[in-house]
Amino acid sequence: MSAVVSAQGDAPGLRPAPGMPSSQTPAALQKVAFEQRLNEPLPLDLPFKDENGKAVKLGDYFGRKPVVLAFVYYECPMLCTQVLNGLESALRVINESIGREFDVVTVSFDPRETPVLAAGKKKAYLERYKRPSAEQGWHFLTGEQASIDALTKAAGFSFYWDEQTHQFAHASGIVVATPAGKLSRYFFGIDYSPRDVKFALIESSNEKIGTLAERLLLYCYHYDPAAGNYGLMAMRAVRLGGAVTLVALFGFVFVSIRRDHGARRLSSERKVRNAETHR
Repeated sequence: MSAVVSAQGDAPGLRPAPGMPSSQTPAALQKVAFEQRLNEPLPLDLPFKDENGKAVKLGDYFGRKPVVLAFVYYECPMLCTQVLNGLESALRVINESIGREFDVVTVSFDPRETPVLAAGKKKAYLERYKRPSAEQGWHFLTGEQASIDALTKAAGFSFYWDEQTHQFAHASGIVVATPAGKLSRYFFGIDYSPRDVKFALIESSNEKIGTLAERLLLYCYHYDPAAGNYGLMAMRAVRLGGAVTLVALFGFVFVSIRRDHGARRLSSERKVRNAETHR
């Protein structure tokens, strides 16, 4: 299950969703944040392993091109896949390509995960993206706890392992960094505007820092609805989103049918008038 919670501004404290008292926010989510640290440098000397098990440093992927940075864990049962799906969908639309104009670095924040998992995830997304240059430009990393902590702290991304549910609680989003490794733009949630991502990459390539983004945080965390209103609120949000989609779909179908019916009627009337004219 996922839950949408709005948090405006840059304060570390996250607000509960409208209508949900803070006392009902799960303790795990009270320890989760995604703070915007624009113009702050990333620690490029941190060691990781790439999808082939090769020892690398974060700085190996910086220096010439802007970088899109995504924090996930490869065995996440919920939002992490949607983060990568949304990222790939946005990047597939723009003309610029991974590996040519920019790189993507995906980092697992679960130190137990292995390069084998990273390689499987890379294979899946290269098949979706379908651009040869991405093979050399989209990197899937794993690392030790110290490297993970240092990188996520620098980027403002905090997460929490919940022993009760055996899952990570975390927010979703991506970050764009300049070739020099400075944080330049944040995108929250799982759906990213291709136009905005394109402009962020263009600005970042010139070492320009973007503006603060409005934070509509989408959290990845399972919570038993029987334990409180938090879960029920999340289910209502999901159902409301589905209802809006259905209404929009039925509206489109209705308008299309009316338009088609009107066109047929006008065509029939023209035929009748033509027939009467030629009598």
